[in-house]
Amino acid sequence: QVQLVESGGGLVQAGGSLRLSCATSGRTFSDYVMGWFRRRPGKEREFVAFISRSGRTYYSDSVKGRFTISRDNAKNTVYLQMNSLKPEDTAIYYCAAGLSATTTGSYDYWGQGTQVTVSS
Repeated sequence: QVQLVESGGGLVQAGGSLRLSCATSGRTFSDYVMGWFRRRPGKEREFVAFISRSGRTYYSDSVKGRFTISRDNAKNTVYLQMNSLKPEDTAIYYCAAGLSATTTGSYDYWGQGTQVTVSS
């Protein structure tokens, strides 16, 4: 089992920045691909970014160039730096851990989510 706890969400004005953190415990963090997903109001959950075991990253087109995913294996934590935030980034953000680098929701473990609200 892997436990994931997100933090860092909040209310920010458009154009601002937030950094989300996802602390993990349980199995070896470095064994897992880590992903971020979000669920915007009234929409399905969608892929945001993932980072592989080797540090390869991949982003959705909607966040590319604005968001940066990173991991610290010593701290068992994955981060999502979000810059130039837009009101349409308002969502609950979830981190996930899995064995495959994928943009689908097929990750094995999920956090409870953290709310990000971007005001215009």
